[in-house]
This record gives sequence, structure tokens and C-alpha cells, in this order.
Amino acid sequence: MDRFFGVLVVTSSLLIAIPGWAEERDRTEPIRGIREIPRAATSVKEWLGQVPDTTSPIAPIQITSVRLNRTTSGTEVILETATGATLQAETQEDGKTLVAAIENAVLALPNANSFASKDPIAGITSITVTQQPENRVEIRVTGDREVPTISVKPSSNGAVLAVTASDSGDEEEITVTGRSSPYRVPSASTATRTDTPLRDIPQSIQVVPQQVLEDQKTVRLNDALRNVSGVFTGNLFGGTQENFNIRGFNDATTLTDGIRDSYAGSGLTLRDFANIEQLEVLKGPASVLYGNVEPGGVINIVTKQPLSTPFYSADLLIGSYSFYRPSFDFSGPLTPDKAVRYRLNAAYENAGSFRDFVNSEHVFVAPVLSWKIGDRTDLSINSSYLYDRRTFDRGIPAFGAGVADIPINRFLGERGDFRDVNQFRIGYQLQHRFNDNLRIRNAFRFLDTYEVVKSATAIGLDETTGELSRAYFDNANRFKVFLMQTDLVSNFKTGSINHQLLLGFDLQRDTLEGLFATPPDAFDATFVDRFTPNINIFNPIYNTRPRPSRSELELRRDDATTTDGLGIFLQDQIALTDNLKLLVGGRFDTISQRLRDKLTNSETRQADQAFSPRIGLVYQPIRPISLYASYSRSFAPNSGVQADGSLLESTRGTQYEVGVRAELNQQFTATLAAYQITKTNVATTDPNDQAFSLAIGEQRSRGIELDVAGTLIPGWNVIASYSYTNAEITRSNDLPVGNTINNVPRHKASLWTTYELQSSGLKGLGFGLGLFYVGDRAGDLDNSFELPSYLRTDAAIFYRQRNWRAGINFQNLFNTRYFETSEIGRTTVTPGAPLTVVGSFSLTF
Repeated sequence: MDRFFGVLVVTSSLLIAIPGWAEERDRTEPIRGIREIPRAATSVKEWLGQVPDTTSPIAPIQITSVRLNRTTSGTEVILETATGATLQAETQEDGKTLVAAIENAVLALPNANSFASKDPIAGITSITVTQQPENRVEIRVTGDREVPTISVKPSSNGAVLAVTASDSGDEEEITVTGRSSPYRVPSASTATRTDTPLRDIPQSIQVVPQQVLEDQKTVRLNDALRNVSGVFTGNLFGGTQENFNIRGFNDATTLTDGIRDSYAGSGLTLRDFANIEQLEVLKGPASVLYGNVEPGGVINIVTKQPLSTPFYSADLLIGSYSFYRPSFDFSGPLTPDKAVRYRLNAAYENAGSFRDFVNSEHVFVAPVLSWKIGDRTDLSINSSYLYDRRTFDRGIPAFGAGVADIPINRFLGERGDFRDVNQFRIGYQLQHRFNDNLRIRNAFRFLDTYEVVKSATAIGLDETTGELSRAYFDNANRFKVFLMQTDLVSNFKTGSINHQLLLGFDLQRDTLEGLFATPPDAFDATFVDRFTPNINIFNPIYNTRPRPSRSELELRRDDATTTDGLGIFLQDQIALTDNLKLLVGGRFDTISQRLRDKLTNSETRQADQAFSPRIGLVYQPIRPISLYASYSRSFAPNSGVQADGSLLESTRGTQYEVGVRAELNQQFTATLAAYQITKTNVATTDPNDQAFSLAIGEQRSRGIELDVAGTLIPGWNVIASYSYTNAEITRSNDLPVGNTINNVPRHKASLWTTYELQSSGLKGLGFGLGLFYVGDRAGDLDNSFELPSYLRTDAAIFYRQRNWRAGINFQNLFNTRYFETSEIGRTTVTPGAPLTVVGSFSLTF
């Protein structure tokens, strides 16, 4: 009888090897089981070198398809997942049957509850895939004479399966490569708070996977989000924080693992990428799930979670302008039964800058502990500490209708300007599964950030003389965020219609204690002998006068703001048929704000309520194509005050969106979307008293976006995007109607592609190329000046082997002069970096 063998791959598909049988066997040599094979590698992710595990150990992985693939030498059992997440199988023998058990997984087959095949090939009597209790999927392969045997060994490209026939100790080796693209992520949780395939979501959501971050050697959120359409750089607060405009609306909220961690839309500080698994950008209003957020969208940072097998890696980056950054990533079980696991990510960064006198130091540590308390209960405790100190640098000023023609390295503050941030974060996530169709989740997050900012900041430019007037600012702020989130997820049927119901609530308290001090002359242009002297942008002279001490300053603000919120939400994902899906949801929020002014010993309060609906429909005429349409609303509190002393009514956002998503052969995804968002109740100046505001302004954004990602041929990966955004003021008291929103270009496009040789003696050698185009855009809401368009070219070369990778990345290869953003107007234009080279070396052991 012929010998049969197959392969075992653990990525977004699981393929199980099925050896055949011969008539005779040498029984003097024992057959080794999978646990007896020595492992040089330490994780499934290392064996395959493909899609990292982006799924939290709490959420079960959905297996959406089971099929057999007959080969010339045997057959393969292929399990496809909805998430692209890693599946881990443990095997044991049961008589003539090989049993492979997959933990934390559920069968979600469209038309059946199990899979079975009788006598699929000679030597195999049956193959079954069934759902077992406690989120375990079991695959049973029964031989007609003997039990099949599978062993796994690492290789330089994925995995090598040593398949031993029943009649011999000889081994046949097969090198296995991945079936899923490392640039394509088929599902995400941000849009629905459930692990849902992107093809079933009636709203644009784009994912930047871990492999893209690795290939680009990303260390800043701004660089990672260049890959996503409709996302633009906002106020960087002197280069010390990250803030984004999505679809024309500023202050996009940032989430971490689905829980918001930004105060009033502020990025607070620079994120560290040591523990980031992937980024998910949900475009359009998201208040139905996340409460008071701006209508452009939200950014969700998905962090790395503990692994069940030991994993140790170290990474070193060294680059231009004295940049160096070591980091490490350790993970594994702490108990023999693997019920308790840990992960520890840490990084240290020290750098100069292409800007004169600008430097930074950054420390980050993020320990995570997970505990499988029982068969149905899981607990994860997440924490992090970040210290960041860097020069506070507002860039260079506008000049006329453009930007001043001075060297981009010229610093116009004073030596010693800085922002110092200490941030601590801790929280937990607890999940209990009552059964396969009902589970409850509870999460808590506490974030504490303390910052100090001292800087000589530009406040005006005399374009005749080049004299830049400056004022000295001394700020100290303490931000605290407390958030509790609970939701219940239920899967059930009404007749032939499938439902996934989400019911939940969240409680949040944000507090801000702020101190703001300046000299008496800070905002008085008549002063000649200023505490902070002018500086000439064409011939700067620094430190001509000692900066003032705190006792010489005037306290302009000393207050405390407390915002309390309660949100209750309900969502139903309804599969009307296999190809027609409805998403409907609504949320009710109540918000109360209290401002206590310590200088005037006064207090201001306001309360507001809002209902935020969302409804969307997905139609799939054929399996690879999804057509969708949706309507959604959002709200966010206003900070302005009316003449009668009352706070302004919250802003409201309304979006209409249609789109089409294509998923081709599990390798390539493309999304084309068109939308209109209108934001009302925007604060404008009261014409009767300019010290106060009215909530009568309106902004509108219309656009078209295209995002593609995936693998064209083995080894050739691509992520690309294009957006057309028309964001303008449609109603205002103090700005011309028709003015475009600052920092929002009409056209933005990006392309990043890598190719890695798959064979020959240079196997593992790869190359990357990136093109990033940003069109011209207004520098301020008055449209008084313009930031020019630019095309930035990046490149990379790398060499990857079994447990190490070395590479060189070139950013702005052709040394293009360009400008990232304008922070708060004409005196705060941020120049982009010239040619920058970063070398990297990573080792996994």
C-alpha cells in the first residue's frame, strides 16, 4: 500500500498531516509523539514566521470552514478561522485514532454543527471535527490499522513536518509555508466589540498588522498610520504627543484593547510600540460603543498578550541623529498546566534630532499576567509605566502664504525647553462563559499621567524684520482616567435567523488638574523689554536673558475639571441569510461636567444626554464581495462657555457611508468607501462678546477612500491607500464659510511593499519600498497660509533567518523638504525629517 502524508500549518488555517500505512512495519523502533520532538524554536509564531497572534486569549477563535484538500500523496484537513489568529493543537493517541485538541476555539460553520468524512483516502477510515465543551474543538483521524503519528520540527521558513510511516522509521520532510498573508487581517473587534470578520462590518475599518510595523521598523504612531487612508497628523504639542485627524475631524480618540485611554481627545504622550500587536482604525462615528468621541473615528491599539509556550526576543535599533533603542519581549507559562502566563515588554530609547538642541529620553515597561481560573473563566491583568522627556519644539513659523524659507533644523525656542511625562496604567479584563452561547465580560482601567511643560513659545512674527516674539509658559497638569466596562454577549436563533446580541454599560470619570503660569507680558504685544526676548528667525541668538523663575510668573489658570459619564448600549448582529447581514445598535449616554476655578473660587457645572444610533446592512452577492451601507451618529462635549455662564451644548456628528469590500483567496483585501459626515453645534465666537462662544457652527466632510492589503505572490506583500477628503466649514460666526479644515489635504496616498526571496542561496533576503504622498493643505482655519504637497520615499533591505533578522531602513530616501503639520497656527509648523537611516537587529531564542 502506498504511503500518505500531509502537512500541519498553524496560522489562519490549520492543516493536519495524515500519514498512510504500508503492509509491514519495523516494530523494534518506537514512534515518537509530538511532545518528544526537540524544539529549537520556542513558539508557533516563530515556526511559521507569519501572522502573529492578534487574538486575546479571552475571546474564543471562530473556525468558519472545514474542508479536505486531496494531494498526490495524501490529504490535508484545512480549518479556516474568521480572525487570522493562531491555532494551537495538542495531540494524543486513542487506539487507532489520532486526536488533536484545539483550546479556546468554537466551530462556526455556516450550515452544520460538525464535519465528518468517511474513508477519505486509503488507510484512513474517518476524519471528524466536532465541538466539545469549554470552547474546545476536537479533530479525530482514525486509521484502518494503526494510529497516525505527526511530529513537528522548526525550519528556516515556517515548519518542517517529519512524517513517520507505520512500517518504517524513515522520515519524509515537508517544508510548510503560510496560506494567509501577513499583511491581511480578516477580522477585528473595534467595530462591534465582538470578534467579527471585516467582511461582515457595514463600516470602514482598516488594520495595520504587526508584520507591517516590523518591516517598516515603526516606533511612532504617526508613521504607522501613514498606511491608512483618511488619517492625518494633528497637533503634536511641540513634538511630544500624538494627535490625529480622521476624515477631517480633529482629536480622534485612542483606545487600548478596546478601552479609551485619552482625555478629551488628547493623545497625552507618545505611545511605545514594544507591546503593540496591531492597530485598528474604525472610521466614522463610534459613539454607539465608545461614548463621547469625535465623528471622524477612533484608533484602537491592540497589545501583545501572554503566550502558552516560552518566547524570548530582543531587538536593537540604531539610527541617524544618535538614535538608539533596545527592547525585549519575554513570554510563557508560569505553571506546569499553563493556566498562569506572563508577558513582559520593555524598551529604552535615547535620541537626538535633525532639529538643533532637540533630544529625548524614553523608558517603557509593560508586564501582563493572564490566569485561566477555570474551564470557563479567564482573567488578564495589564499594566505599564512610561517615562518620556523631550525638548518642547514648536517648529518654524509661516511666512506670507507659505512657510518661512529657513533651514528646517533651526530651533526657535530656548535651550532647556522640555516636556516631562510620567504615565502609569493598570487594569484587568475578566471573562466568564456560562456556555458556548453566553458570556459576560468585565474590564477596568486606571490611567494616571503627570506632565510638566516649560518652554519659550512663539506668539507672533514680524515678517518685515524676522523678529519672532515669544512668551514663557510653565504648565503642570495631572490627568486621571477611571473606566469600568461590562457587557454580555449572547448567540441565539429566532427561527432560521442567527443573532449575536451585545448588551453592556460603562462608567467613566476623567479628571484634569491644571496649572498654567506665564510672565505678565505674555499676551501684551506693547511690551518692549520682554521676560522672554524676541529671536530673529534668520539670525537666532539664544539665551540672551535668564528664563524667569516660578515666583516671577503670573498664575493664569489653576483649576480642576471632572467629567463623569455613564453609557448603556445594545447591539444586535443579525444574519438574516448566509449573505445578508444587519447590524443595528443604540447607546444612551449621560455626561456631567464640573469645573472648579481655584483662582476665582468659583464652580461651573453642566449635564448633557445623548442617544447615538447605528444601523448598517451588508449584502454578499458572492462570497469574496461585500456591499454595505450604514448610518451612524456621535456626540462629544463642548468646552466653550456662553455669555450667561452656561457651558455649550455637545457637538453632534452624523454619517452616511456606502462601500464595497473584496477578499480574494485569503491573500488580498480591498475596501472602497464613500461617506458624508456633518458635525453640528461647533463652538464659534459670540459676535456680541468675543470672550464667549455660541454652539452654532457646522463642519462637513465628504470623501472617497481606498485601502488594499495582502500578498500578490508568495513573498510579495503590499499595503496601500488613497483618500479624497473635502472637509470644510459650512456655518460659522467667525470664519468664512467654505474654508477648508487645517491639515486636511484633498488627496493623500500611500504604498508600502516588500519582497522576500523564497528559494536559492539568498532565501530570506528581502527588500522594501514605500511611497507616501500628501497634498497641499491649509495651515490654519483662517486659510491664511498653506503647507505644500510632498512625496516621501522610504526603502528597506533585510535578511531573515530562523531566529534572527537584520535590516536597514531608509526614511525620506531622497531628502525631500516637507512639513508634517501645523499645530496651532502660523507660528507652529512642524518640519519633516530629512534622510534618516535606521539599522536593526532582532534575535529570538
